[in-house]
Amino acid sequence: MGDAGVSFILDRRADMNLSAFREVAWRGSGLHFSKAALARMAAARDAFLSLIDSDEEIVIYGVTTGYGHQASRKLGREERRQQAKRPPLAPMTSFGEPLPKRVVRGIVFARLTNFVEGHAAITPAIAEAVAALLARPGLPEVPALGNGCPGEILALSHLFSGLAQQVDLGEKDSLSLINGSPCATALVADAALAARRRLDLALEVFALSAEAIKAPYGHFDAVLDPLWEDQHEASALGRLRTLMEGGSAHDRRPYQAPVSWRILPRVLGQAERAVAQAEEVAEISLRAVSDNPVFIPPDPEAPDPDHRYGRVLSTGGYHNAKAYPAMDGLAATWADLALIADRHIDKLMHERVSLLPDGLRLGEGYIGCLAFSSAGFVEQARQVASPSLLPAMESGGYGQNDVPTPVFLAWRKEAEAAQAFEAVLAILAAISSQAFAVTHREPPPALVGRLAEIRTLFAPVDAQRALSQDAEALAQRFRASIFS
Repeated sequence: MGDAGVSFILDRRADMNLSAFREVAWRGSGLHFSKAALARMAAARDAFLSLIDSDEEIVIYGVTTGYGHQASRKLGREERRQQAKRPPLAPMTSFGEPLPKRVVRGIVFARLTNFVEGHAAITPAIAEAVAALLARPGLPEVPALGNGCPGEILALSHLFSGLAQQVDLGEKDSLSLINGSPCATALVADAALAARRRLDLALEVFALSAEAIKAPYGHFDAVLDPLWEDQHEASALGRLRTLMEGGSAHDRRPYQAPVSWRILPRVLGQAERAVAQAEEVAEISLRAVSDNPVFIPPDPEAPDPDHRYGRVLSTGGYHNAKAYPAMDGLAATWADLALIADRHIDKLMHERVSLLPDGLRLGEGYIGCLAFSSAGFVEQARQVASPSLLPAMESGGYGQNDVPTPVFLAWRKEAEAAQAFEAVLAILAAISSQAFAVTHREPPPALVGRLAEIRTLFAPVDAQRALSQDAEALAQRFRASIFS
């Protein structure tokens, strides 16, 4: 995170997008609200306070009523003020391995969507204090495990309870900190950003593999673009052609390559679709108001005597039903691509199939045992790439909280499948490098830099040596490039 001195200015929900998320969550930029945003928040807060003071009978969850299973209990004015002053300590029950720091920064960033146009009705000074967390050298740890509640209050209480104990909480302020779905937004945005870079890397390694086996160019011919009627498959075809351009044309395979190379554009096309969907879900989620209850500020251009102070609605905004299927789609993509890569690893080492020297032997070196490691990583990816269904348990329901969110588990599974795929990709890169070495060939111009990078960490195997450290170093280099 090298840009901590830069400050992002937030004016409207429309400013919340993946590009801004990257700058704040991944690159460490600070953030502050525009003057106009602060004015809107102040006006919304004033209207909200007028609303709850104007009607003794008004029912607003967590404001004029108790929390959770006490939602039916009506509070008097003094009771509601006393409830409001209590920081959200009771939900701090999850524990275990923490989320990465970049994800926690992303949650803080996503939390601001509800604030910026007044829909949280939060005290502006508290909203500013939340934004100021991004300028601190450290943030509270947020457990990645045990967050089995219907919304995200367990995780968010870990993040914001410290701040809540340092400020003067008014009605709804505490709820505005821990309700909604900023965790889901940050998790899917984080996964989408990494997925785009991971797919770019995968395209290069698969192009290197296709060139290593001298796959016929017809497998990727431009005439297929309109025939297949799919923009994502056409994109994959085009990118593979660009990466392979300038390769050796005179000694290509005289017949088709194995299925795992011929279907590569279609499987990569589906990967492109999954990444694009995750990006779309992230972009929508970053802009979407998710508070519960949500405040609808009065509209001065369309005054309604019944809503002169605005309205408050109880919603299910804390459940992002788009996020976990999008991450499931990515996890399935990494498992499928890992399998394709593993098939390439195996076939490249078999002379009868690859038409290359058997075992890709160079001197006394032997690289074949890498395939065993690849198989282990493939199975790891496949086992975690399972659907994240709505949990069947009703833990802590009390008649209210009866459907937990699976979003934290979906993110964890996607992250594990992704890292396993990166390991297989590193192995395929090393095997492809070996194929070029044993045939004394150079890669196409677009892949020269990638092959050189591979060989700085995993040199061609021309003598007996342990390969695990080289393979791990290459996988770590790939991972560092994805999250840089």
